[in-house]
Amino acid sequence: MINKLFFLLALTLVFIGCRTQRIEVYFDVPFELQDTASYNKFFDRFENHISNYTYFIDAGHGGEDRRSVGPRKLAVEADVNLSVALYLKNFLEEAGAKVYMTRTADSTVSLSERSRLANQSSADFFISIHHNAPGRANDNWTNYTSTFYHAQETDYEYEPMERDLARYIQRDLAYAMRNSGGTGSFDGTYSDYIIFPKRGFAVLRETNIPAVLVEGGFWTHHIEELRLIDTTFNKIQAWGIFRGIARYVSNSIPRIEHIKTIVTDDSTAVKFKVNDVIKIDSNSITVFVDSVKQNNFLFEPKKNELILNFNNVEINSPLIKIFLKNINNNHSFPFEETIHLLNN
Repeated sequence: MINKLFFLLALTLVFIGCRTQRIEVYFDVPFELQDTASYNKFFDRFENHISNYTYFIDAGHGGEDRRSVGPRKLAVEADVNLSVALYLKNFLEEAGAKVYMTRTADSTVSLSERSRLANQSSADFFISIHHNAPGRANDNWTNYTSTFYHAQETDYEYEPMERDLARYIQRDLAYAMRNSGGTGSFDGTYSDYIIFPKRGFAVLRETNIPAVLVEGGFWTHHIEELRLIDTTFNKIQAWGIFRGIARYVSNSIPRIEHIKTIVTDDSTAVKFKVNDVIKIDSNSITVFVDSVKQNNFLFEPKKNELILNFNNVEINSPLIKIFLKNINNNHSFPFEETIHLLNN
């Protein structure tokens, strides 16, 4: 009788063991976060570049918007977004940068308010932090990391430097997380038009400063949810974004400014200065006047000056848009300005 009881107990334990699945959660801690000397070396190399710019970090959702919850009811996207954003803020500030935040606690901030705050700031970059969910219900296996930029190359409002920033962030973030960039993109960066055709994300569309939106993995994934609730993993995510930013800004970003308008009896020339310590790729220069692409310009590489000629001075106030890139393949900050020709 006792032997039978032991047999039944053993059989029961085996049955329970077969039905119970233990999930191991793995992630790698980047070497710089393990080794103080490597950490300090990274900052010594990049902090002078990072501190030249100001950053606006947007932790998505929060407050009244806490509906995005993982399958085990453990990960709340709003909280994960904020955790990653705060770690990123700390890294940037440690490098000497000025940082603005949409929120630093669990508070409600509307989409329009996020853009308004960013637009009135003096920030150079806007980085919105989110985590993703699939379009199909009950899909708990899709998981990858992606970074979005606004519009597409064929659209007038497309700014190539936003895609540059997205690529740098995506590369280092995906590497830190050990996630792919998904099958819908060669490098894990995506136009927001694939989600909302011809409109994109409101927070990117309405923000005037260069802006990207990060989707750091899927909170709907049955294992990724367990990683996302680990603050060490959130710090790793922030480190990946930080590394991408550091590498991006270290390659220099051209700025364009209007310096002079020269009016004669039969023509008008508008002169622009390109400010960059890196040589400009003269073949990359693209000029629009009132949204129409132009070829009537000259570039003087020794002076880094761009001259746009108008034969018809009756065009009083054209809207001029210019972008170009340096030989490190970093495109210029957005330049779009109405030039008052006859008043100069």
